[in-house]
Amino acid sequence: MNVYLYSKSGHTIGLEATKRCASVAHYLKDFDPILCTSDFRAGAFAKDLLEVKKYVNIDVMRNLHNIMRKRDILIYDSPEAGEDMKKDLDNYCTIHIDLNENPNDIFVDTELYNENVNKTLDKTVFYGDDDYGNHFLKAVEDMDLKSDSNILMGHYFFLGNESIFEEKFENAIDEEEYVETIQSSKFLLTGSIQTAFESIACGNKPVLLLREDKNYNLDLINEIGIPTIKYTDLKSNLIEFDNTISNYPILNKPEFADLKPIKEEIQAKIELYNKLIK
Repeated sequence: MNVYLYSKSGHTIGLEATKRCASVAHYLKDFDPILCTSDFRAGAFAKDLLEVKKYVNIDVMRNLHNIMRKRDILIYDSPEAGEDMKKDLDNYCTIHIDLNENPNDIFVDTELYNENVNKTLDKTVFYGDDDYGNHFLKAVEDMDLKSDSNILMGHYFFLGNESIFEEKFENAIDEEEYVETIQSSKFLLTGSIQTAFESIACGNKPVLLLREDKNYNLDLINEIGIPTIKYTDLKSNLIEFDNTISNYPILNKPEFADLKPIKEEIQAKIELYNKLIK
C-alpha cells in the first residue's frame, strides 16, 4: 500500500498546489510518499527545495491509475477532482483526501519555514511563479524608476529576461533561492497567498498583491489581517507597499492545518493492510 500526493501545476497556474502538497509529503515522510505533479519541473522544484524525496510526472489526475494500485492512498490538490471522480476514488482508494475540502485550511511546512532565520533582506517582491502572458515583465519594463526592493524570480518566468529585473530592482534573486528568500525577507510583497502564509510562519510581514488572474479567500485573509494591495500599475503598487509596511498591522496568528489525524489514519490503515496480507 503506497501513499501518493497529486498536485495540479504548470507554467500557466504556478506552484501553489505543489507547495501545499509538498508540505504534507514532508510531514508524512515516514510513509515514503510519492508526489505526482502534472508538470515535471514542479516535481523537480519540490525535490530540490521542499524536502520531497520522490516524485513522478502525471499529466492529468485521471491517469493516476497508471501508477497506483487498488487500495493505495491518495492526497490531492487539484480542481480536476469532480464529484464523479471522487466516487471512483471511493471505490479505488483506501483513503483519499482533498486538501481543498476546507477552504480555510492552511498547509505550511513549519519545519522548513520557521522563525529561526536571520532577516538579512528588508524588502522583497515575489509576483508568483507564473507570468505566462508576461504581464508582470511588461509592468517592470514600463517602470520609470529603480526599486530599492529585491525581486525573487518565479519558477516559470521565461529565461533571458533576468537583465530587465536586474535593471529595475535592487537585486534579482534566482528561484533556486526561494526558501531562503522567504525565510529571510522581513517584508514581502507577493501575489501568492501560499507564499504569504510561508512568510508569516517565518515571523515575517507579507503584503498580498491581489492579481486579477488569481482567486483569493478574502474572508480568511481579512480574518488574519494580511494587508492587501490591488494590482494596478507596478510603480503605484510599490509606493503603496512602502506606505503599508511603514505602519504594518499586528496579524492574527493563523492556525496551520493539523496533519496528525491524517498521519494516524494512514498508519492504522497500513498496519491493518499488512496484517491482512501476511
